[in-house]
Amino acid sequence: MSYVELHPVNPQARLIDRVVGVLREGGLIALPTDSGYALACLMGNKSGIDRIRQIRKLDDKHNYSLLCDAFSRLGDLVIMDNSQFRAMKATTPGPYTFILPGTKEVPRMTLNKKKHTIGVRIPDHRVVQSLLAALGQPLVASSLILPGEDQVMSDGFEVDDKIGSLVDLVVVAPVGGDEATSVIDYTDGVGRVARHGAGDTSLWE
Repeated sequence: MSYVELHPVNPQARLIDRVVGVLREGGLIALPTDSGYALACLMGNKSGIDRIRQIRKLDDKHNYSLLCDAFSRLGDLVIMDNSQFRAMKATTPGPYTFILPGTKEVPRMTLNKKKHTIGVRIPDHRVVQSLLAALGQPLVASSLILPGEDQVMSDGFEVDDKIGSLVDLVVVAPVGGDEATSVIDYTDGVGRVARHGAGDTSLWE
């Protein structure tokens, strides 16, 4: 079986442990978030990141995201000023991805090669939060949008049918929404809406 089905409110601890085990062994998973499905692996997992790139047909300019369980973890991962801190704090957890310069704690392979940036986000989703809490570290992730498509996948069983053979495990549970995150790009210091998705972006417009 290439998937596990988790309870959306009280995820089963034994299944969370199974997912954690797959990740710690270098696996790539597909998991539900508050804004559709995402592909995810551990931060230093080069083969996992390569597999994400292959599945999605991404180029070197793509900004991966780090899924985090708490806002307090962001300071170790990205460089942000006070105004950025306040705006991000006010809108998390939620369906937003923020692109910022990465710190030395983020593996170089994960950063944008030219700009040395990385996306960070704190999903408002019980299954993801339970998984991140059990794992004790962020996950590298990318929205599960298949080549030729413009919508993020949102049904776990459909994900398993289409790419179950390309990942090590599909986590099946309801998504919080079927629209991709809104992307706020702070590369140049000022927040710019790089993608309108789920979540109110009026703060940056």
